[in-house]
Amino acid sequence: MRSVPSRRTAPSRKEATHDRIVETAARAIRRSGSSGTGVAAIMKEAGLTHGGFYAHFDSRDGMLAEAVDRAGAEGLAVLERAAAAAPPKKALEALLAAYLSKEHVQGMETGCAVAALGSEMPRQAPKVRRAATRRIKEMIDLVGRQSPDWHQPGAHERALVTVATALGALVLARAVDDPELSNALRKAALNHLTPKA
Repeated sequence: MRSVPSRRTAPSRKEATHDRIVETAARAIRRSGSSGTGVAAIMKEAGLTHGGFYAHFDSRDGMLAEAVDRAGAEGLAVLERAAAAAPPKKALEALLAAYLSKEHVQGMETGCAVAALGSEMPRQAPKVRRAATRRIKEMIDLVGRQSPDWHQPGAHERALVTVATALGALVLARAVDDPELSNALRKAALNHLTPKA
């Protein structure tokens, strides 16, 4: 039997517009934080009028939840690609090198959403926190699966510590105004977290 290739239908205009708003919001929340991200500014940056917002979202929190989810997915995809491109025993090292790279420190608008928004999350609506929590769990799982000791006792806890350490190092490396200290923070965390041969 011959299979017929399935055709993916092009997104409708409304779907494409919705996607553009979420993409714009995902960049904006990483750049300016959720409190610095207003509906009017997002719509303007997306090339749309403020009045069209409620045709796509029931609330600002609904938009923020989707933006956090999108930003988290984008960050995970970068880490997955870094791990996949490395030899199996070097996947964790490659993932951590990508996460703690100088480019990631400087690329806040397209980088890790948790590093950009983590301190704001406790004050967000439940649906925004739920989206962030889901992506954090996925990041922990991704790191854990790259570890040579995955499925051994204590492996999940080591994945938790690895994510927390890498995330903290990234936040601090972005926070300081001293480039040497920023580099030292990244390198120290990377040296500490990289599996020893």
